[in-house]
Amino acid sequence: MSQRELESLCLMYANNELLFPHHVIPALKNLRGEKWSELVERIIPLEENHEETLALMLMMIRLNGCLACETDSYRAMRGCAPCAIQTLRRYKGSDEELIESYEQSLYEVRLYARNHPRVNIAC
Repeated sequence: MSQRELESLCLMYANNELLFPHHVIPALKNLRGEKWSELVERIIPLEENHEETLALMLMMIRLNGCLACETDSYRAMRGCAPCAIQTLRRYKGSDEELIESYEQSLYEVRLYARNHPRVNIAC
């Protein structure tokens, strides 16, 4: 593939969100119980590269199945916010289980940051 073809592809898909985006976090706030809302409320004002923000995004990527999402799929065409909202509404586990999943993701983000100090992850 030529450089020009690659640039054209990048422009074509520039507005497509393939992984859970930061700007969708506020839409998650009132979808579950009080503990979940408090967690989301705490994360909303944090920077995109903050470890807690990254942990929530990682958890949502896993929960939503973002890695298997295809740009031409119905799910991708609807967008990330509707997908995340539907996923959280259909989630059968408790808020405590969601928060445990978030805490596991936070542990993984911190471990990654510790092992890769050149990566800009804020604490």
